[in-house]
Amino acid sequence: MTVRAVTDANFEQEVLASELPVLIDFKADWCQPCKQLSPIVAEVAQELEGKLKVVEVDVDRNPNVAAAFRIQSVPTLFVVHQGQVVGGQPGLVPKEAILEMVQPLLPADAAEVKPDELAKLIQAQRVVAVDVRDAGSYGRAHIPGAIHVAKDELTTRASELRPADGRLRVLYGRTTDEAKEAADGLRESGVDVGFLDGGMLGWEAEGFEVER
Repeated sequence: MTVRAVTDANFEQEVLASELPVLIDFKADWCQPCKQLSPIVAEVAQELEGKLKVVEVDVDRNPNVAAAFRIQSVPTLFVVHQGQVVGGQPGLVPKEAILEMVQPLLPADAAEVKPDELAKLIQAQRVVAVDVRDAGSYGRAHIPGAIHVAKDELTTRASELRPADGRLRVLYGRTTDEAKEAADGLRESGVDVGFLDGGMLGWEAEGFEVER
């Protein structure tokens, strides 16, 4: 996804009326730090395509928008959600800081399951938890009723994860990223699975039961 240039004329439509949260990169042609920030902003746009709208505003060509945001230096980033400014940071901002700034506003992944949701679904026997950590970690502690399919076995054992019994398989690892990566790969190959937000660490931190 490319970063879209917006102007005084279309700013309201492109930004304030956007259904998605919007990251705005205020910049200028003469600004060297702006040129360093642009590829970082473009990476964020690509990684969060469909979840975050990313636009750029040339402050010299669009003085009305620049004045409305009281831009005193460039580059400056702002985040707008539902027509309201919810964050901002001036200067050459690292990618990690940008992601941290927008993360709370991103729509949840359709496959993401929160710990409290998973607990209720397990109790209702509507899902099967799948531990993708190594065998030792699974043996020490796991979510009650979880089966073990190590991450490097997921491809060869994918048929076991298809919800033939009508119960969705929800993957979890130590953290969110471990299971999300595995779930994304399976979903791309046609196996419908979910993943646990927060992983085993989040599950335990929220006080849910574990089997040892």
